[in-house]
Amino acid sequence: MFPSLEFLLLPLISLPILLFLLLIPFKWLTSSETQRNQQLPPSPPKLPIIGNLHQLGSVPHLSLRTLARKYGPVMMLHLGSVPMLVITSAKAAQEILKTHDLVFSNRPKLKIPDQLNYGSKDIGFAPYGEYWRQIKSISIIHLLSRKRVNSFRQVRERETSRLLDLIEKSGGGAVNLTEMLVKLTNNVICEVALGRTYNDGMRFKDLLVRFQTLLGVVSVGTYIPWLSWVDWVRGLDRQTKKLAKELNDFYDAIIEEHVTKRKLKAGGNDDDDQEHDLVDILLDVQKENASNFTFGRDTIKAIISDVFSGGTDTTSSSIEWAMSELIKHPHTMKKLQKEVTEIANGRSMITEDDIHEMHYLKAVLKETLRLHTPLPLLVPHEAMHDVKVMGYDLKKETQVMINAWAISRDPSIWEDADEFKPERFLNSSVDFKGFHYEFLPFGSGRRGCPGIQFAVSINELVLANLVYKFDFGLPGGAGGEELDMTDLAGLVVRKKEPLLVVPSARF
Repeated sequence: MFPSLEFLLLPLISLPILLFLLLIPFKWLTSSETQRNQQLPPSPPKLPIIGNLHQLGSVPHLSLRTLARKYGPVMMLHLGSVPMLVITSAKAAQEILKTHDLVFSNRPKLKIPDQLNYGSKDIGFAPYGEYWRQIKSISIIHLLSRKRVNSFRQVRERETSRLLDLIEKSGGGAVNLTEMLVKLTNNVICEVALGRTYNDGMRFKDLLVRFQTLLGVVSVGTYIPWLSWVDWVRGLDRQTKKLAKELNDFYDAIIEEHVTKRKLKAGGNDDDDQEHDLVDILLDVQKENASNFTFGRDTIKAIISDVFSGGTDTTSSSIEWAMSELIKHPHTMKKLQKEVTEIANGRSMITEDDIHEMHYLKAVLKETLRLHTPLPLLVPHEAMHDVKVMGYDLKKETQVMINAWAISRDPSIWEDADEFKPERFLNSSVDFKGFHYEFLPFGSGRRGCPGIQFAVSINELVLANLVYKFDFGLPGGAGGEELDMTDLAGLVVRKKEPLLVVPSARF
């Protein structure tokens, strides 16, 4: 989509600039006495002006793992003038996310997320403070609590049933399972958050893909403000503004639809919570204005954006990766099918009551999340004051990037770390809820993902029913070993090519 960062940064180190830099006083290029007395993390050599920005590469989680192998699991980079600590070990991640959780609960102000999320008014990128606590509490209570997630069971089971019917009607021809999974997760989110599904769901899917892709792009202007023109040359500014407007128009239409519906209700006093979706609840909060913070329409739209981006792309991608791994590993597929078939006991469809007995299913999903961490680089943290981590001195406003993908493939922790082996999670207490720092697909601590249960409940139900109802081959009779597993880098890592499968009914 954009010219490579390395290509655009090369002119910055041209001869004229290098000659200018030679005139900079030597003391500017040396550490101060204070810095010499501090214990600083190891750091790769950096270039003038851009620091280590060029070393992020086109796939940052891979580039950062390569650098960490040379400079260590606690490594300092300088993105322009911004110090960023890169964490690639479970022990160091635990210090950040548990020992010093409060210190690192802030988010840095990042250019693209700020533009797309109404000045970072969403849950994911909002700075730490009372505003963030309020909107997170509202979202958890009204959408993501255990009680609320369980109340959406019928929606999940109904949409799963529709998916199975669509596949069955394919008549044995090839189907685009990627597209079907996106539609399913989008429909579930729409029903629970907006009260109904939308016919332009695939258009919204395109908006979400662009949204996640842009969030994963490195903005030069974020780290070197006077080089913001580089983002303009790349087309990044234009793309961001265009997408922000399209999303804003979509969210405005949703809110206006709800406002009109509420006006049409007699007296507007309908207290039936079952008929209240997330937007209704947010409008109620706005109307009551009982909170001590400004709850405007932009806040409502930012929360909607979080729910959709966090609930659709990451969820559908996880199921897609799981199916891809199962097709590549037919022995594992057969083992999972045996488990779900025995527990289903001849019923037409697996329900959520059956899932808790499916231990191998849960192991398959954990292994999928380990190998294909939805957010390979967790959303950056920022130190709110000076602190010592792993014996190193960090200054206030130092950013922290945790390479969860690299940690989950650390060969010192995981045997055959790059192999798909769900059995490793059988008879294991390791889980993804944020208490095991070698496995952080949803983050941990105060800024961990609040929607774990919501996402996992969809993943388990859909995957169990897909493998229960169908066998899956590849178009043209290709073997599983030929399946393209190339990923597409972004904030969320997705398969580069859609998963096309040829289903056949098992019963």
